[in-house]
Amino acid sequence: MTVLELGINLGSRNIFERKYYTTSNNPLDPNLRAGFLSALESFTTEVFGDDVNVVSLASFKLVCYSEMVSLPLSDEEDNNTQPLLFFAIIEKGMDAEIVKKELINISRTFLNRFSRNDIFAKKNKYFEKKFISRVDEILGDLKLKTEDRFRSIF
Repeated sequence: MTVLELGINLGSRNIFERKYYTTSNNPLDPNLRAGFLSALESFTTEVFGDDVNVVSLASFKLVCYSEMVSLPLSDEEDNNTQPLLFFAIIEKGMDAEIVKKELINISRTFLNRFSRNDIFAKKNKYFEKKFISRVDEILGDLKLKTEDRFRSIF
């Protein structure tokens, strides 16, 4: 069981993406996925007053963790927050709670590493350069399929 992809969206904009294995022959545009996840997060918050946790599909699960971040504001503006959504696409049989704990760890690391100005202003290439190795380190073996784990031993 493995993490296939991991990403971070700010509202409906993808700001970080890390693919370990492709999930299909028809890859989904990261910004299209970000828009879908943003709409899903808004829907669950509005209708149910809750956050998206795990979305289960036929072959995969989508595990999510969300933090609200506010734009560095001037004194004139009151409330300009957006969800910072951390998500992982995992194989169906994997324990979503283990992955969620790692997403929380990644969110804390990300929010400690980057300023709110960077989060709102920088493009995804900026985050990918500075954060991929840290994400890989946090996930450890979770990013490897079983056969790849065995290959690394021998």
